[in-house]
Amino acid sequence: MESTASDLLVEVKTGVMTLTLNRPESLNSFSPVIIEGLKESLTKAKEDANIKVVVLKGAGRAFSAGGDVKRMGSGSPLGTYEHIGKLNELIVQMSKLEKPIIAAVHGYAAGAGFNLALASDLILAEEDSKFILSFSKVGLISDGGGLYHLPRLIGLNKAKELFFHAEPLSVDEAYKLGIVNQIYAKELFAQKVEAYAQKLAEGPSLSYGFIKKIANQSLSSTLEEVLEQERITQATMVTTNDHLEGVQAFKEKRTPKFGQ
Repeated sequence: MESTASDLLVEVKTGVMTLTLNRPESLNSFSPVIIEGLKESLTKAKEDANIKVVVLKGAGRAFSAGGDVKRMGSGSPLGTYEHIGKLNELIVQMSKLEKPIIAAVHGYAAGAGFNLALASDLILAEEDSKFILSFSKVGLISDGGGLYHLPRLIGLNKAKELFFHAEPLSVDEAYKLGIVNQIYAKELFAQKVEAYAQKLAEGPSLSYGFIKKIANQSLSSTLEEVLEQERITQATMVTTNDHLEGVQAFKEKRTPKFGQ
C-alpha cells in the first residue's frame, strides 16, 4: 500500500485506485491533509490511463463524520471560507474526473462525509450504515455540495426535510430514496465493493467517462444541448477500439475485452 500521508492511504491495484480516509480516532473527520491528499490523488487518477475507477472508503468504524465537531466554535470567518474553498475544489474535481468514483460507506456518513459520498458517482453501503446531514444540529448549513446534489437526487422538498431535521437515515431508507445504489452484508462488504469496482475497471472506460460528463452537464443543460452533445460524442465513439471490440464480441458471443 502506498501512502501520501498518514491521514489518507492510497492503493492502486488492477485499474482501481482506493483512497482510504485514515483518521479512525475521529471517525475520519476531514483534515487539510485529507482534502489535499484527495485532490492530489484525483489528479493522478486523471493523468494515469491505467487507473479506471476510484473507490473512497473510511478506516475504522465509519466512512466519515465530515467536519471535526471538536474543533468547531473557534473558527474564524476567513479560516472557514478558505477551508470550504479547498473542499469545494475537491468536489468540483470529483465531478470533472471522467472516471467512475465509488463511495464505499460503512458505519456513519455524516455531514460533509455524507456530502462527499453524494459527490461520488455511486454509493455502495454496508447493511448497518447510516446517513445523516447533521449541520443544523450545530447551527450550520450544509457544505461540500450537499445543497446541490441531494435536491437533484431525491427532490427539493424531501431534501429540505433531511436538512432541517438532521436525523439519521437508515441504509434501507437511503436505498428507497435512491441515494444508495447497492446494500451488502457486513461480512461480504469489502469483497463485494472490490468486485463491483473491478467490473467497472474492466469495462469501456471511455464510454463511462463521456456518460458521466454528459449526464452531469444535463443537470444545467437544455434537452437540445444534451441531444447535440450525444450526437457529437456518438459520432466519435463509433470509431473507438472499445466499440469495435464490443461489436465483435457480441457477434462471437463472448465477453468483450475492453481497453486492449
